[in-house]
Amino acid sequence: MATKSKSTVEDLSTEEKISVLYGLQQIDSKMDSINHIKGELPYEVQDLEDNISGLETRIAGYTAQTDELAKEVKTKKEEIEQAKALIKKYEAQQDDVRNNREFDSLSKEIEYQKLEIELAEKRIKEFNAEIKTKKKQIEDTKELLEDRKVALEAKRAELESIEADTAKELAELQAQADAARTKIDERLLAAYDRIRHNVRNGLAVVTVKRDACGGCFNRIPPQRQLDIRMSKKIIVCEYCGRILVSDLLDKDTANE
Repeated sequence: MATKSKSTVEDLSTEEKISVLYGLQQIDSKMDSINHIKGELPYEVQDLEDNISGLETRIAGYTAQTDELAKEVKTKKEEIEQAKALIKKYEAQQDDVRNNREFDSLSKEIEYQKLEIELAEKRIKEFNAEIKTKKKQIEDTKELLEDRKVALEAKRAELESIEADTAKELAELQAQADAARTKIDERLLAAYDRIRHNVRNGLAVVTVKRDACGGCFNRIPPQRQLDIRMSKKIIVCEYCGRILVSDLLDKDTANE
């Protein structure tokens, strides 16, 4: 970044400072115009990148849920096998009981295990239904993800093409802007940057045209117009806060 020379800044008259500041505004406006060509592309690219990241996270979530459901199915199947083994065991024990009480007790155990099997089978059906739903969601989300990736690739290519076409000119203008900034004192430069940030069109320095502010178009009194033309001090519009300069600067620029 270019460093300022204090002596160079102080050596400039107010009129020269105003001229340099207006020149900086023109350079910045040219860069704004070039960047405007990009339009919403940078934001569209960012939105697509965020969207893709969100879809990938969603797919990962669905996949994790599917894996967890598959584990639940496996667990329930193991419980069914264990219940069947117990039923077989209890049925074998019924052949050797000594009284009705033991037989009834084993019968209840067998009935309980059969109920456990029915419950486990019901849960397996529910889990499998959820797995099917999750797999469909994964499939749909992957299709959407692919569409977003294709759109992102196209937007990136368009943006990169514009940036490649304008990179050289922007670099030259940026160098000119940096050089101009070294000639402007820090307080005035800070005010300029603040105004540029706060106004929609980036115009912090405007000329008086047809007796009105070139930014907000409010009328400027004749005496104030005279002061602006004399360029003896920095004058701002009392309505919009922009820095006002003489329209003669436009003519000087045209003759350069």
